Amino acid sequence: MEIEKIKDDLKTLGKRVSELSGNITNEEQTKNAFIMPFFQALGYDIFNPLEFVPEFTADVGIKKGEKVDYAVVTDGKPQILIECKSVSERLTKHDSQLFRYFGTTNSKFAILTNGKEYRFFTDLDEANKMDSTPFLTVDIENIRDNQFSEIIKFHKNNFDIDKIVSSASELKYLNILKTFLSENLTEPTDSFLSYLVSEIYDGRKTQAILDSFKPIITKGFNQFISEKVNEKLSAALNTNGASSEIESDNELETIEDHSSDIVTTPEELEAYTVVKMLLQDVITPDRIFYRDNKSYFNVIVDNKITKWVLRFIVKPSKTSIEVRDCGTFEIDSPLDISKYTVELHEAVAKFL
Repeated sequence: MEIEKIKDDLKTLGKRVSELSGNITNEEQTKNAFIMPFFQALGYDIFNPLEFVPEFTADVGIKKGEKVDYAVVTDGKPQILIECKSVSERLTKHDSQLFRYFGTTNSKFAILTNGKEYRFFTDLDEANKMDSTPFLTVDIENIRDNQFSEIIKFHKNNFDIDKIVSSASELKYLNILKTFLSENLTEPTDSFLSYLVSEIYDGRKTQAILDSFKPIITKGFNQFISEKVNEKLSAALNTNGASSEIESDNELETIEDHSSDIVTTPEELEAYTVVKMLLQDVITPDRIFYRDNKSYFNVIVDNKITKWVLRFIVKPSKTSIEVRDCGTFEIDSPLDISKYTVELHEAVAKFL
């Protein structure tokens, strides 16, 4: 099994979803264009009705002939139930149907998908009863690096129920924890505030006191995270900074003013490192350099100014980025560059 090929196939499918989803109007088109290719990328023979079974019968109570859209079957036994919706539909509230099917088969896993989002379920809370929350949720257009290792466990040649279940519990509670932290970082609940305030304040915890600490707690958390991110960025910068090597090819280049009064700021270095990290899946980091000048900060390929992919522009009124051939976008901080990962990949593609 070639892991890199699976990753490439899934990334290609993600781009396909981004490009075509606006033209897909119903569930059947979603299945053919997005969902079947997803399972094909995971090694299943989607045209073998003994392995990838369409309209799998899952009788529910007195209701006979209930069918789930697909089932992945091994030795005649369903292993994964798959319920599909149109790419234009949100998956909220659609898991109840899958919940009914799950309890009537020996399947250990269920997937609810609209071709863009994939929600993976199992029965961690109670045997043979599908959990109400998925242990893994994947956006095919933006698969995080740590999610590839989990998706690959569902590949036909790597499918091991015990291994998946053992990691599912950790994934489920990690996701719940991250959701809890994310919500409380922006709008902390009274119970969360009360706990934290009790750790740093000895007086009575009245509602007025909690309210007064709320902005402090919120600001403290965000500063802490920002500092940790900057530490990581600084460490990464030490491995690959700007090179003083001068371009040697004969192509005409516009060299910007490199006078001694140019100061490369920490914010510009952060932007450089964010770009390098966002591009690491498509180009090796040692090909990414930066070049500073008075007007803007360049992120370039192969230390050639003609191969610029992003310009970071700071003005008193706003901060913005220009992604080559993709446009100019206002941002609040260098971390916001991550919102334009697709555009960056398109910009660097011409230099691969």
